[in-house]
Amino acid sequence: MRKLITSNAIALTCMLLIGCESTQSENASTTTNAYYNTNRPNSLAPMVDPEKPLDLALIQYFEEWQGTPYRWGGATKRGIDCSAFTQQAYQAVFQHSLPRTTRQQVTQGNKTSLKSASFGDLIFFKTGSRRYHVGIYIGDKQFMHASSSKGVIISTLDNPYWSARIWQIRNYLP
Repeated sequence: MRKLITSNAIALTCMLLIGCESTQSENASTTTNAYYNTNRPNSLAPMVDPEKPLDLALIQYFEEWQGTPYRWGGATKRGIDCSAFTQQAYQAVFQHSLPRTTRQQVTQGNKTSLKSASFGDLIFFKTGSRRYHVGIYIGDKQFMHASSSKGVIISTLDNPYWSARIWQIRNYLP
């Protein structure tokens, strides 16, 4: 009987995880707007117009991904995790390569303080004994990130959850 309950619990967990997938299409499409012009698959970071200011380009990039569901290990519009979001944003907007994982990303760049944080810095959080999270600081105590509960969103450091978990802030840009 215990084996049957365990099997049912595993099956139910698998169904719930599968049910969280987005049904958004990942076919190649042409994207044309003020910042991007690409016919690459939408699972890749869009190209950024080098003539546009970086802050506008990053906000446009966010709008392109806003609402994309969180998926651990994901790197597409069907689901993306926090470190893939920062990695792809940095490549698209700043033409700067970052490692794939949060633990790898935190080993690069120059450490700074929240008081000295500037637009585009990565902000790292310790969310558990061995769990970490990363987002991109956009000023005014706000950051964009792939939230595990709400997908790609902008959050505020005024939120007690985030403010209590700030681990490091790192600058990667000249």
